[in-house]
Amino acid sequence: MSDLPLQTAISRGSANAELRLGDQAYEALEELIVTATLPPGSLWSEAGLSERTGIGRTPVREALQRLAADHLVVLLRRHGIKITEVEVGNQLLVLEARRELERLVSVAAARRATAEEREAHVAGARELHEIGEARDPIRYLRVHFALKKFTCACARNPYAARALSPLHALSRRFFYVHRERFGDLTEVARVHADLALAIGRGDEAGAAAACDAMTDYAVEFTRRIIING
Repeated sequence: MSDLPLQTAISRGSANAELRLGDQAYEALEELIVTATLPPGSLWSEAGLSERTGIGRTPVREALQRLAADHLVVLLRRHGIKITEVEVGNQLLVLEARRELERLVSVAAARRATAEEREAHVAGARELHEIGEARDPIRYLRVHFALKKFTCACARNPYAARALSPLHALSRRFFYVHRERFGDLTEVARVHADLALAIGRGDEAGAAAACDAMTDYAVEFTRRIIING
């Protein structure tokens, strides 16, 4: 991802090793999919994706295995790689699962984060507010991606983090694809910033409440999409 103030705060708040090539390929491809630069339903070759990202085929192949597990691509024998479609009805099921896992991780992060990690969450909340005011969806997705990963790390529960990762990716893509119809980026950024601030304060009850408010907003957004077709 790009060098953003949040990444600087996160690197101060926890020890981050340099990303492996497989991780770099995963992040590059995930962003291309989430932003629909690789359109839903489109077919690609491994070689084409390697050229698109500028990363070798072996790390791209590793990344594609992870993206398949995240339900973002389908690996078709002898036919390449298919980007999955955006299924509106399935998004409510994604949010149903995400609600419980997100609350668990958010409360755990509020409880277990170090002082520096809490400061990084507060910095993230400030940046989310700025992005909302600027109405910059790509920057929002990047900061949102970094902050969600960081919160999961601060929760010290790798099992919950692993379960949440694909749900976050599917939700970000759904929001981006439909952002022009009903998405108020200022409000979206605010509800996520409220959660980051609660974690930054070490407020477990506040984190749980902010997490539920965030999911409620996402559910209402999805229902409007379904109703209006």
